[in-house]
Parts: sequence; C-alpha cells; structure tokens
Amino acid sequence: MTRSAETIVKRIAVLAAVVGFGSSIAFLLVACGGTSAAPRAASLSPWQPLPAAPVKIDADLTSVWTGSRLILFGRHTVTKKGPGGAPYAVKSFNTAESYDPASKTWTRLSPPHGPGYVPDYDAVWTGKELLAFSAFGSFAYDPEASAWRTLRKSVGGGIVVWTGREAIGWGGGCCGDAWGNGSAYDPVADTYRNLAPSPLAPNQSPVGAWTGRELVLFSSGFDPGSGKPYPASFARAAAYDPATDSWRRLARPPRFGGGAAWDGHEVLVAGAGSSARLAYAFDPAANRWRRLAAMPFGLQGATAFWTGRRLLVWGDAETGRGLAYNPRTGRWSVLPAAPLRGTASAVAWTGHRLLVLSGVRGAAFTPTHP
Repeated sequence: MTRSAETIVKRIAVLAAVVGFGSSIAFLLVACGGTSAAPRAASLSPWQPLPAAPVKIDADLTSVWTGSRLILFGRHTVTKKGPGGAPYAVKSFNTAESYDPASKTWTRLSPPHGPGYVPDYDAVWTGKELLAFSAFGSFAYDPEASAWRTLRKSVGGGIVVWTGREAIGWGGGCCGDAWGNGSAYDPVADTYRNLAPSPLAPNQSPVGAWTGRELVLFSSGFDPGSGKPYPASFARAAAYDPATDSWRRLARPPRFGGGAAWDGHEVLVAGAGSSARLAYAFDPAANRWRRLAAMPFGLQGATAFWTGRRLLVWGDAETGRGLAYNPRTGRWSVLPAAPLRGTASAVAWTGHRLLVLSGVRGAAFTPTHP
C-alpha cells in the first residue's frame, strides 16, 4: 500500500468511529478506485425499433396519422425466384394495416375494394375518417366501423389539407400535364365545391401548408411538359381563404421545392433548390420571406413536421437520414441514423415521436429538447 493510500485508510478509520462502519467502507471503495455503490443511468437510444409489420406494402403506399395510430394501405406483391435466381411477380393484392404506438401492436385491416391502387394518393384525417384522394379514384375509411366507402370524385392530386371542416385540394396532374384548379369536399354533408380560380401557375406537386385560416401554396412556375417557365402573369405563391372563397397573391418564393410545415407564425420550408439544402421561412401576415441557415446536406423529397419547438425534416429518398432545426439558435442538427434498411416508405409525427417505416421494419424517434 502506498503512503497516500495509508493516509486515506487512517482518516477513514477515524471517520468510521464517528459516522459508522458501513458508510466508511463505501467511501473507502470510491477513494481507492473501487466500484461505486450508486447505479449508473442506462443510456437509451433515441431510436426504438418497432415490431415487424404483418405485411410489406410494396407499391402505392398511402398512410395517415389519426392521433392514436398509423393507418397504411397499398399493394403487396408476391414473388418467386426463376431458374436464374432472379425474382418475378406471381401476384399482387390490396392490403391495409395499422400500428398503435401505445400498445406497440400491429393490426391487419380489410383493404378497400377495387381492381387495384394507383400512385400518388393524398390522405388526410378528419378526426373520424381517413380520406384518400387520387386522380383516378378516392376512398374514405372509418376505423371504428372498419369500413371503406368509395367517394364520388377527387379534390385533386397535388396537395390536400384538412381544415377542420373540409378537405381542400389543389393542383396535380399526370403524364406531362399540370392542373391549376382546386376543389373541396365536406364529408359530413357529402358535398363537393369548386374553389375560386387560382392566380397560381399550374403545378403537379405544389408545396404548402394549412395555417388554421388559409392554405398557403407555392408553385415552381414551370410547365412540366415543356420545362419552360409559365408567363409572369401567373403567381408563384398564393393563399386561399375558404371562409371567403378567395385567393390573394403572395411574394414569390426564393427557391422551390422541399417540405413545408406551419409553426404557428410562419411557413417553414426545408429542402428547396436543386441541392435540396436551402431553407426559408415565410410570414403570411407580413407577406415576407427570410432565409434560414442552409441544411448540412440535401434531403430529396423532404417531409417536414413542426414539433412545437423544432422543425424535423426527413428525406423520402434517403436511407435513415433526417435533420432538426432550432428556430431560437438558427442552427441545424443531424438526427441519429435510423436502424432501418432501405428508403423510408412512411413517415409520421405523432405529437411526441417520429415514426419511420421501411418495408416491414420501422423505428420511433423521440426528440430531446435541451
């Protein structure tokens, strides 16, 4: 024993007579490099794997968050391997399922009837039903009754939002064409109405968000068929007010693309421009844009969610990559890589967690806010 160790032991012997032998032994273990009696806090990963889904949805996936569970539907393809080992499709069928984060369980659902699905469904949750719209067919699903019903027509396939009363859709198109019109559907009255003519340039995939009062939309301003810009008479940004059935022109966005989310004051746009790295904030009340810090890397096909304190951005064409933006500091942070393989097939914000699914595998990310 070294002289310094002997000194410590002598001091502890005196301490033992004062405070008790047990406390002194614990102190001796710590002082001489022994194991502390206090347990260490377990380190938890911010990503928690989800149980495997009942079936893989291979094509035409549509999903929506209901407030308590994630509903998904689409088509599953059964494959076999040929003589050379290459897989080939044997058959495909419609399928639907839901995930409940509270119980961490999956449930297979009855899928909607019909010959099959078509790409690019836009789905919203009304508080009671899932409404899914496409250019070639639309459905509604009531989870309580586990029943689907076919809607008479669509409200457009570009962007669809739920206002609390109506599903409002605008834009869309197919095969080199783009639409510049919109319509609304009231599921309670089961009625449709056309929106007032829009000043916007037609667009297949406009970027926008519902603010609680207006639908704010941004258009690329380019004809998808020719690749040429539309005339300057068309607006590149506009807001629609369903209460007055009227549009107002907005300031032109600096760049187009990315995902958008409403933070209660501004529309935050992330993943814009050819690099998919640019980010902006738009104030509808002041009709003013401001540039945010560029993202550390591009996220193609970005989906954005406002958590109440941060902007979460996930790249649909990425493998386990996402970013978070802190408006107070004006800085981006990289989310830990998700424990998934392949690109994301469904992404949803539950109000507490980010759910990301790829095939039958999924994971939930719980953000921490310092």
